Amino acid sequence: MSLWLDFLGSEIRYIQTPTYGRVRIAEAGRGNPQTIIFQHGLNGHLEAYAKNLIPLSERFHVIAFDYVGHGLSDKKVAEYNPAEFAEQLRELMDALNIESAHLSGESLGGWVCGLFAARYPKRVRRLMLNTAGGIPVVSEKGKRDMANFMALNKRNVDSVPNRESVLARMQWLLHPNNHHMLNEELVDLRLKIYLAPDTRAVAPKINAIIARHDDFLIPLESLQCETLFLWTADNPIHDLQAGRAAAAKVSGSVFYLMKGDAAHWPQYEAPDEFNQVATSFFNSGRLPNAKK
Repeated sequence: MSLWLDFLGSEIRYIQTPTYGRVRIAEAGRGNPQTIIFQHGLNGHLEAYAKNLIPLSERFHVIAFDYVGHGLSDKKVAEYNPAEFAEQLRELMDALNIESAHLSGESLGGWVCGLFAARYPKRVRRLMLNTAGGIPVVSEKGKRDMANFMALNKRNVDSVPNRESVLARMQWLLHPNNHHMLNEELVDLRLKIYLAPDTRAVAPKINAIIARHDDFLIPLESLQCETLFLWTADNPIHDLQAGRAAAAKVSGSVFYLMKGDAAHWPQYEAPDEFNQVATSFFNSGRLPNAKK
């Protein structure tokens, strides 16, 4: 299915923020009382949530956006790190007159959501950490995965990105059984973004975030909101062992292991399951079919 068909019924627009310039958002379900803000991963963009916005907009006001330096948002700050992206989220919420919202992020997005929730607890209703970064890497496999991830990113920074290098980077996100989901449109979209001169200019700063991972760990023990760790058995870097260890540090948190084939992009790889879990958790704080 085309991304345009996935997004049919949503509004794509730009929001001006004081510090971070123009921020591209996709929005649907405006007028619904509860808002969910979705956040993408490193080097990603809001199309990571193409399969979630419209289904979830039946019940929620849903927003996905591009971080500064990413996608089609402006590239105008000197420093790129998860703490800075958390401040971008604050300015975006202010610009949209959203006092509080549910937050969900994958990878870097989950990392930023966690930092934001610790810094601005009154602005977060419920929190979903979806294969999130910003938690300790606990296994040797996780450390090897991190090295592989850095090498894949380096190919698209030190050399001019091409379709092969971008496809390899995106295959890293998905379970091998789901590589067929990386259609020509999705890969070419990311290649076009990576080749844009302003993206090329900031790419080294964006990728430097990886080496500073442990400088910005989420203060898990200080999270106050209802928190769901949504994980996969095949998540790279922050594997199942890391996810469960992180969840144990958050009082009252819930852990959900995806049943469908998924690696680092469960919201895209198994969208029906993801959307069901998100609907239940953000509506009630419980998992699907969980007893009161």
